[in-house]
Amino acid sequence: MAGPRRFPDYLREMQETIEGHARGFGLDFFPIIYEVLDYKTMNEVAAYGGFPTRYPHWRFGMDYEQLAKGYEWGLQKIYEMVINTNPAYAYLLEGNSLVDQKIVMAHVCAHVDFFKHNYYFSKTNRKMIDGMANHAALVRRHMERQGQDVVEDFIDTCLSLENLIDPMSPYIQRQREAKPDDEPDDDVPRLRAKQYMDKFINPPEYLEAQRKKKEAERKKAARRFPEEPQRDVLAFLLAHAPLQPWQRDVLEVVRNEAYYFAPQAMTKIMNEGWATYWHSKIMTERALTAAEIIDYADACSGVLATAPGRLNPYKLGVELYRHIEQRWNKGQFGKEWDECDRLDVKRDWDRRLGLGQRKIFEVRRLHNDITFLDEFFTFDFCVEQKFYSVGWNDKASTYEIQSREFAKVKEQLLRSLTNRGQPFIYVEDGNFDNKAELYLRHRHDGVDLDLGQAKDTLKALAKVWTRPVNLLTKFDGKGKLIRCDGEALSEKAAEYTS
Repeated sequence: MAGPRRFPDYLREMQETIEGHARGFGLDFFPIIYEVLDYKTMNEVAAYGGFPTRYPHWRFGMDYEQLAKGYEWGLQKIYEMVINTNPAYAYLLEGNSLVDQKIVMAHVCAHVDFFKHNYYFSKTNRKMIDGMANHAALVRRHMERQGQDVVEDFIDTCLSLENLIDPMSPYIQRQREAKPDDEPDDDVPRLRAKQYMDKFINPPEYLEAQRKKKEAERKKAARRFPEEPQRDVLAFLLAHAPLQPWQRDVLEVVRNEAYYFAPQAMTKIMNEGWATYWHSKIMTERALTAAEIIDYADACSGVLATAPGRLNPYKLGVELYRHIEQRWNKGQFGKEWDECDRLDVKRDWDRRLGLGQRKIFEVRRLHNDITFLDEFFTFDFCVEQKFYSVGWNDKASTYEIQSREFAKVKEQLLRSLTNRGQPFIYVEDGNFDNKAELYLRHRHDGVDLDLGQAKDTLKALAKVWTRPVNLLTKFDGKGKLIRCDGEALSEKAAEYTS
């Protein structure tokens, strides 16, 4: 990989100016270190997810080829790239116009502000450049000892399972903590009674029977493996699968990196919308000269353009932030606003509160894409932005508009973002039928699994677990149990209860 270009003095001065404007608007970000790359090096770094060093694997080469062809054929161009670290590292494309570089720097300032303050990035490793380098060194060491093909084949298997994590686990403690052994167990319900009546209202023999019943239930639960359904399938495999030490290391590397990148998928619309909002504000109100306005407008029109049937996170995010800002500036929120049913009053509603800026900073800090859209994607916004829901037409063999009804549009939008668009899979039993088989359950939320992908995933799981793997799901409203024994797959009807 070619080295970075020396950062020119004129770009350094531009950086200081742009960052001064950003701080003047209230943005607060980690120190930013820029590097200027030619388009080939930029594609290489992008293929590695923004990191200059990753473990060796053919997937990164495939991603590079795709990016390189897209650039050479004029289908795509990477203007900027920034990674969530402290200090933050950002890359500028050599040959960009000065206007483009200004836009990129303003955009990056907002991204880094988002990384620093959004709750869902608060649990990430801010020194991940060192972490990625350590992962690369570890994997290379195992390749030298075990053979490159053997390790790379196992990485293939792990990468096909990298979505089977619990992205909310850094923020929510899922499992109950066990009580200490010496803690007295007095959780048998008793009726309130005066002391002299207690043995008649709460007979000792009845209480003892209840204690024995609860103890039997606890022992039964203790035999369950795991005690409660576990959503982080990779963590379960790390703890219980019969892995060799090098395999455990590789799987842990893939899991750690999956958790590092998870918040980016969870906040894509918010993050890009925030960056677009602020680069627009910084450029139009502070940084642009009169001679640069046309070039700026041309660049932004490309970023915000939306193809038919496609969702542009930049466009949706920035427009929703502006909508929130306008509502809170005018006081269009709260009990009085919600209960008003006169359209003429709502149309002219303006309390001149001026709370818009404070509100969007609060939103940026607390929300992810799901909660952002669930709370602020309103009927008025949906109509104003002309949203619609789409669906597949078998007869026409194409996607088409199905509805412009607000409830259906919002439902489809939220469904596409829930769990980053991935199915909910839980480990129910690690000793299914007392045969050491793995038993998984798909939490069906109205969308059937892709059967082909489900079977490929089961094959990968069986390879790691080294025993048959079972998955309970639902197709066409009927329960189905899919079993994978090595390469052999079988299906049978099964009872599925929610």
